[in-house]
Amino acid sequence: MLVLAATICLALQPPDAAYLKDFEKWKLELVDDLKQNWLPLAGLFWLKPGANAFGAADDNAIVLPSGPAHAGTFQLQGADVSVEFLPGVAGKIGGKTDVKAQIQADVTGHPTVIELGALRIHLIKRGTRLGIRVKNLNSAAARNYAGPVFFPLDMTYRVTATFVPSDGKKTVDVPNVLGDVTPVPISGEVHFKLNGQELTLTALGGDSAKGLTFVINDLTSKTDTYPGGRFLDTDPVADGKVVLDFNRAYSPPCAVTPYATCPLAPKENRLQVAIAAGEKYDRKHGR
Repeated sequence: MLVLAATICLALQPPDAAYLKDFEKWKLELVDDLKQNWLPLAGLFWLKPGANAFGAADDNAIVLPSGPAHAGTFQLQGADVSVEFLPGVAGKIGGKTDVKAQIQADVTGHPTVIELGALRIHLIKRGTRLGIRVKNLNSAAARNYAGPVFFPLDMTYRVTATFVPSDGKKTVDVPNVLGDVTPVPISGEVHFKLNGQELTLTALGGDSAKGLTFVINDLTSKTDTYPGGRFLDTDPVADGKVVLDFNRAYSPPCAVTPYATCPLAPKENRLQVAIAAGEKYDRKHGR
């Protein structure tokens, strides 16, 4: 009875002022990331071998939301991609007014950015695919974004877990929205109890000194949260323990744009419980 009473008290205990302040700060950073990096996305085009014309006209392989009707061409030769502007087109490649150049993809850590009016264009690589991603700095979606919707804060969904580090050899298969499946080395596992149930999650990224990253799925994904799963980040592990705050579980960028290539929750992180905490998803209006 004492344990039950303590559990009920904890469930009814509201977060304190310091927690609320920190949560609001985190939420503002989440919104800023969406407005800066994801909501402005205006196109994603997978390149075909050879010439791929781009511009605002419908007869281009890559149709831009604005700019010249015919702006230039991307050339895909094997694993190499170059871009060339047509004469008279005012644009920049990697900050320079070159008309032709080889370009680098995002996976290199220093992608080449192509500037064309309010558009910012760069090359992405996903598996064996190479594609052109377009961002519009004048995006109405970013300007008009109303912000994420969350379940009411519930401190019973803030739990302390035991971290078991990986030996560096184990991988899990992580699918993405494109249908690709990639073996990903894991950082380790966390073991915790939530609403009386013993649960385990596999950390797909990060490290114990800086914090862990998870892609999780639970029973709310059938009704209230993003179907492919949500992201969850933690603070650093301390003395083998780490706090999992499911109030901060958030939707991937694919929830707000069709031009992201998000990972989905692997089978190891598909929980057979409902976690009614964190960001919700509007199935009627969401992507």
